Amino acid sequence: MAKCFVCGKLRMAGQNVSHANNVTKRTFNANIQSVRALVDGRPKQVKVCTRCIRSNKVTKAVRGRKVTSSAA
Repeated sequence: MAKCFVCGKLRMAGQNVSHANNVTKRTFNANIQSVRALVDGRPKQVKVCTRCIRSNKVTKAVRGRKVTSSAA
């Protein structure tokens, strides 16, 4: 069972309801994505829901970015 690293969102329980009003149990899974994010200033692979990614509660880590200073 996946859980959001930021908000702790889990799956929820609900029901399928047919046209004949037959009711069966079902689960709604959270949209959890695996992301390289900065945690305490260091990149770490975490599982985060898309709502937290979209609302910028997670800062993504960038691979292979070289910092160069240009002398003008």
